[in-house]
Amino acid sequence: MFLTILMVVGTLSMTAQNQTENEKRQKFDPAKFETQLEQFITKHADLSQQEATAFFPLYREMRSKQRGYFEEMRKFRHVDTSDDKKCREAIEKMDKNDLEMKEIQKDYHAKFLKVLPASKVLKVIKAEEKFHRNAFQRVVKPGDRKPGNHRPQGNRKPGDRKKMRQNAEQNK
Repeated sequence: MFLTILMVVGTLSMTAQNQTENEKRQKFDPAKFETQLEQFITKHADLSQQEATAFFPLYREMRSKQRGYFEEMRKFRHVDTSDDKKCREAIEKMDKNDLEMKEIQKDYHAKFLKVLPASKVLKVIKAEEKFHRNAFQRVVKPGDRKPGNHRPQGNRKPGDRKKMRQNAEQNK
């Protein structure tokens, strides 16, 4: 009897915990994401209200044009890797999409420079990258990461390479 009660309490506890975790992982809300992104960029690029008013319509326009390419890129996750012809086609299409997205980005950077000083455009670019990196880190649970792969190579801090070399020498 005691064992049965203990199992019921444990099951209820786990169910409540799962509900709490599900509430934390609410469904993605694109409008909320865009609002948070714009607020983050405004703050980190030190945009005035006037600058933000001039900049964000262009920014949204650029993102809208890029969105179609992102949607198409998502399809390539499901390519049959045992079919060399389909893989080649996917690679060629992905490369083409990357180039077209970069061309859109280049065109819009020129437009941004007409409404903002170059220093603020660069701050916008860096803020956008940081926002996306932070958003990804919020989504990925620490347990989902592979051991030894906590930080992408491009995000290493100064001195990390030296520390890694020292650790490797000590482990020999």
